[in-house]
Amino acid sequence: METKTCAPLGNFIDLMLDAICVVDAEGRFVFVSAACERIFGYAPEEMIGKPMIDLVLPEDRPRTLQVASQVMTGQPKPHFENRYVRKDGQVVHIMWSARWSEQEQVRVAVARDVTELKQAAALQTALYAISEAAHAAEDMLALFRHIHRIIGELLPADNFSVALYDAERDQLSFPYHVDVQEPSPVLRKPAAGTLCAEVIRSSQPLLLTPETLDSFPAHLRQIVGRKSLCCWLGVPLNSSKGTIGALVLKSYSGGVRYGEKDKELLQFVSNQIATAIERHQLYARLQYMAQYDELTGLPNRGLLFDRLHTALARARREQGQLALLYLDLDKFKQVNDTHGHAVGDQLLRAVARRLKLCVREADTVARIGGDEFVVLLESLQHPEHAQPAADKLRGALDQPLTIDGHSLRILPSIGIALYPEHGDSAQALLRHADDAMYRAKRGGEPCLSPQEHPLSGDGGCTPQPA
Repeated sequence: METKTCAPLGNFIDLMLDAICVVDAEGRFVFVSAACERIFGYAPEEMIGKPMIDLVLPEDRPRTLQVASQVMTGQPKPHFENRYVRKDGQVVHIMWSARWSEQEQVRVAVARDVTELKQAAALQTALYAISEAAHAAEDMLALFRHIHRIIGELLPADNFSVALYDAERDQLSFPYHVDVQEPSPVLRKPAAGTLCAEVIRSSQPLLLTPETLDSFPAHLRQIVGRKSLCCWLGVPLNSSKGTIGALVLKSYSGGVRYGEKDKELLQFVSNQIATAIERHQLYARLQYMAQYDELTGLPNRGLLFDRLHTALARARREQGQLALLYLDLDKFKQVNDTHGHAVGDQLLRAVARRLKLCVREADTVARIGGDEFVVLLESLQHPEHAQPAADKLRGALDQPLTIDGHSLRILPSIGIALYPEHGDSAQALLRHADDAMYRAKRGGEPCLSPQEHPLSGDGGCTPQPA
């Protein structure tokens, strides 16, 4: 029977969309089909003799060598996936079907490029994960760590930064920065002279590589400056309020390269990330407003009670002591009446700053309303230590203040309550300190009588004029 001949087998192999690779026992390519150039970017002659493992993404090398050893023991691997670095630096996802030829002492494998399928699936997973992170992360730092991990599933992200832009202050901050070469960037005000600032100003993604750098304006080339930089990819974080920051990926000499598809992918997920960041910023703002005084930035009454309850629980457990100092500014109403509420507000802010400078970091200064402040002193070694603390606070406020050209001097009336002498609950201690303060303001009575506690002098509450 006459048989028809077809093209040589080699030509047929060259026409296959999948690549065929043959690797010897030492792990070097001994044959590759023409399709390898489409997938890996190298011409066949460039791959012959090259160690297979050199082309594998470093993160995937241990797993790849383990599977290669299993194949060489006679275990076929029909669906093994790993990532390779193309000649142009791009990362590709490969699905392998491989088996060992005992007779030829080689591994024969068919490679299929599944990058687009993997990225599509990873993108859906990433969008869901970002949404979950926005709700689950405890704070912004935790959110950024989640985002870094999620981005790392899509693209190589060894060097990853989040830049946030404050439009009112024209200030650029870097709340999250992981980089193998560069330390955390400093706060920049004004936010200019950086690649991040360029991305935020233009609200457009920016991809810089050694090949494309010459096509960019001179000021961008000057900013790069770093010869070891291989690739810089930044995308804006665009929200309904405008551009709130940027995401940045970098690689250095010898590292991976990012391409246009990577830029599009990162820009796509950045919209979801911007929404997540805005949500956390709003939550943080609402939480701050619920716990802190808007005028002075000090803890408010609610946060003071939270901290006082915690401090009391610790004091009971450790048999410790603490003190509450209740301060009321004498003649503050006259300041408002004479100079106006704007000056009065500035005075309250100045008082808050001075009070904070007088206490330890572990202590709490709170504004609970009007011109009333409370200082919580934790872990007192001796109850007598409350007296010098009150004197220090009074001395700090006794120094004149210059506000809007007015020289102001204001003194506080101070009441002291001690735990456990004057109560074992937050309400009891605050009530005792409040009563002691009013006794001092009304008639110069001491905050603590000698019978209540053997404090020196007037019991820690020098009478002040009403």
